[in-house]
Amino acid sequence: MTAFDTKLKNDHCFIDGNWVPPVDGQKIELFDPSFGTKLCDIAQGTSEDIDLAVDAAQNALDGDWGQMTAAERGRLISKIGMEILNRIDWLAELEARDVGKPLTQARNDAIALARYMEFYGGAADKIHGQTIPYMQGYNVYTLREPHGVTGHIVPWNYPMQIIGRSVGAALTMGNACVLKPAEEACLTALAFAKIADECGLPKGALNVVPGYGHEAGAALTSHKGVNHISFTGSVATGVKVQQAASENIVPVTLELGGKSPQIVFNDADIDRALPFLVNAGIQNAGQTCSAASRILVERGVYDDVVNRMSEAYRKLSVGPAMGDHSLGPLVSKRQKEIVEGFLSAAETGDITISAQGHFTDDLPEDGAYVLPTLLKDVSPDHPLAKDEIFGPVQVIIPFDGEEEAISIANGTDYGLVAGVWTENGGRQMRMAKAIKSGQIFINNYGAGGGVELPFGGHGKSGHGREKGFEALYGFSTLKTVANWHG
Repeated sequence: MTAFDTKLKNDHCFIDGNWVPPVDGQKIELFDPSFGTKLCDIAQGTSEDIDLAVDAAQNALDGDWGQMTAAERGRLISKIGMEILNRIDWLAELEARDVGKPLTQARNDAIALARYMEFYGGAADKIHGQTIPYMQGYNVYTLREPHGVTGHIVPWNYPMQIIGRSVGAALTMGNACVLKPAEEACLTALAFAKIADECGLPKGALNVVPGYGHEAGAALTSHKGVNHISFTGSVATGVKVQQAASENIVPVTLELGGKSPQIVFNDADIDRALPFLVNAGIQNAGQTCSAASRILVERGVYDDVVNRMSEAYRKLSVGPAMGDHSLGPLVSKRQKEIVEGFLSAAETGDITISAQGHFTDDLPEDGAYVLPTLLKDVSPDHPLAKDEIFGPVQVIIPFDGEEEAISIANGTDYGLVAGVWTENGGRQMRMAKAIKSGQIFINNYGAGGGVELPFGGHGKSGHGREKGFEALYGFSTLKTVANWHG
C-alpha cells in the first residue's frame, strides 16, 4: 500500500491562516497501522513554530477575532459544524487510515466533531454573568471572559472528538488556540484547520503545529504567552505538562488515564448489559481512556456473565481499518508491544484467558494487530486489574455485595468513568454516591457519548471538566465588578 492523497498540505503547519513549512524544514514519517507502510509526511514543528503560532493567536485576539460578538462567534462555529457534516466521508477515511480504527467508528467520530461545533455554536451567546445582591450603594455583577491564548495537546486515539470538546469550546468563548496534535495521528487536526479557514475563521484564531511532544509540546506548555493549557494523554506526560505550566502560573485542564469498572449485580438485566460490557472495552481496540477494562460481577451471576461475554468475544473480528471489522489495529507497533507485554504477564501469572477474538484471513503481516482478550478470575490487586493497558483486554472480577464492589471499584489510582447495573433504585443511588469517578452510568455505559455531559476525572484521571457548559466555563475566567453609585 502506498501513501494516499490527503488533500492537505500535511507536511506544513497552519499558522496565522497560512500553510507554512516548519522553520527548520524537518518532517516526521506517518505510518498506516493497518499495513505498517508509510502513509505520508507531517511537519516536525519545534519551539520556533510554536513562537510564531502563539504570536499569531495573540494578534488575532488584538484584532478581528477579539472584536467578534458572542453571537457572531456562535454563527461561525455552527457553520464549521455544518461543513464538517458535508465532509464526513473524507474525515472518516483520514481518521481510519491514520489511527487504525474501523471506518464506522471513524465516521461516528467525525459526526461527533460536528455535533460539538453545533452545540457550542448554539451556546456561544448563552454564557451569562450574574448580578449579586450586595450592600447598599453597590451594583455588583460578574463577567465571563476568555483566558486569551489557549494551548491544546490532543492524543492519537480520538483526535476529532477531543479537538471538538476542547478547541471547539475554547474558540466559542473567544480564546485563540494553538493546537499540537499527536505525532502518530494528526491528519484530522489539519483537516479541521482547513475547514475552519474555509468557513471564514479569522487568521490566527486557530493555529496547528504538528511535532513531537518533547519539542513542540514542551514548548507550548512552557510558553509565557499561553494563558491556559488543555492536555489529554498519559499520567506521566500530564505531570510534566502541569509542572511546565506552573512556572507561568497557568491553569491546566488534564484528562488522563482510566481503569474504569462496570459493576454487575445479581438483579441486573444481563441481556441489556451484555453489549455495553463488551463494546465499552474493545471500542477503538481498547485505546480509550474511559474504556470499561474491569468487569466486576456479583458471584450469583458471575458464571453466566463470563459465558455470555466469552461467546461475544469469539465473534469479534480483527482486520484492516478500511475493512470495517469489529476491531482495527492498534495505533502503532510500539503500542502493540506494550499490550502484548500485559498479555504475557497474564500467561506467566496463571490467569485464565476466557476467550479471544479472531484475525481475518487476509490480515496484513506488518500491521499492529492484537487479539481482543477476555481474562477471568483476576485478583483486584493484580497489575492487569489496576494498570491502564490501553488495548482490547478486559478482566472479570467476582465480588460479594455492595461493600466489596465499592472497595474494588475505588481500588485503583484512577477515577474517570464507572457503570452500575442493578434494578434496585436504592442501590443505584448508594453506588453513584460511593464510587469515586467523574461520570457514573446507571444501567448504561457512556449514555451515547453526549457532548452535553460534563466529562473529567478524579485522582490520576485528571482534573477540570470538558464537554457541556462546564467546558465553556473552564475556558473562561470570571471577573467581578463592584460599582459604587452612592
